[in-house]
Amino acid sequence: MAPWVLEFLYSQFFVTPQYPDYDWNGKTAVVTGSNVGLGYEAVHHLVRLGASKVIIACRSLDKGEAAMAKIIAEQKCSPDVLEVWLLDLMSYESVRQFADRCKTLPRIDAFVENAGIATRNWFTAEGHESTITTNVVSTFYLALLMIPILKQSATKHNIQPRLVIVSSEVHFLTPFKERKNPKIFDALDSEKLSNMGDRYNLSKLLEVYVVREWAHKEKYMGSKDYPIILNMLNPGFCHSELMREVPTLGAIVKGLLARTSEVGSRTLVHAASAGTETHGEFLSDCKPKTPAKLVVGPEGPGLQEKFWLELKDVLEGIQPGITNNF
Repeated sequence: MAPWVLEFLYSQFFVTPQYPDYDWNGKTAVVTGSNVGLGYEAVHHLVRLGASKVIIACRSLDKGEAAMAKIIAEQKCSPDVLEVWLLDLMSYESVRQFADRCKTLPRIDAFVENAGIATRNWFTAEGHESTITTNVVSTFYLALLMIPILKQSATKHNIQPRLVIVSSEVHFLTPFKERKNPKIFDALDSEKLSNMGDRYNLSKLLEVYVVREWAHKEKYMGSKDYPIILNMLNPGFCHSELMREVPTLGAIVKGLLARTSEVGSRTLVHAASAGTETHGEFLSDCKPKTPAKLVVGPEGPGLQEKFWLELKDVLEGIQPGITNNF
């Protein structure tokens, strides 16, 4: 049995992330994909911890409003604490509009990118396979748009905002066969070459590459003195809607192994509150963990740089100059 499997089982059965007790009084957070699941429960915690403003970012305003009403009723908080904003990561224009709206917030202490999709169905959005568009291209396009805004909060309020990417331990599982193609994006964009059963796992590996490239390269944000703390996390295997396309298998596996969304969400709140020691780290059970061999093994650094340079070209094609935002 692979060492990762043993670590996964130990984590699922014997480790419970600590119930959050951080001080969020007067602070503001934005959590994407937060009308359900991990994001929804993270918003619950942030409100309970005293946040003055939390933005629920989601694709459906109706579902967001319903989630907001439940949180207000259960937390007995002022309706002014929560707002629901539209964000669709399959649309670059939606991403741009959302980031522009974030400029209206007086401060942002944490920006948690939790939204993502897991699908076995091939379809495209903005010219790329939808999982890659959502989980990778738009996720980091949004991050780049937010960096100047977070820097402004850092300067104005003498804080170090957190930029959090919700990744996953499933990045250990992908064989990443697409890496053998001369251009990785050519393989990612080819229905014939794509294994959609592995696509979500691969998207999470690609997230790890980009976060490490940014946080560990001096020309980007490769310093713990950088005004923003960038980290990524594994929430563990949790009850969520990610396995909704395989409901029978999903129900069986969840029943045997899954954490509740509330328990998993504790890792999001930890990453949004953690210190400089987490900058550039892959966090699992609220502490740094060594990523997969395809990240830290002999191939890792080369693949990481290769993918980032390809993604950089894609991002520059969306908005010229965007990768200068560091």
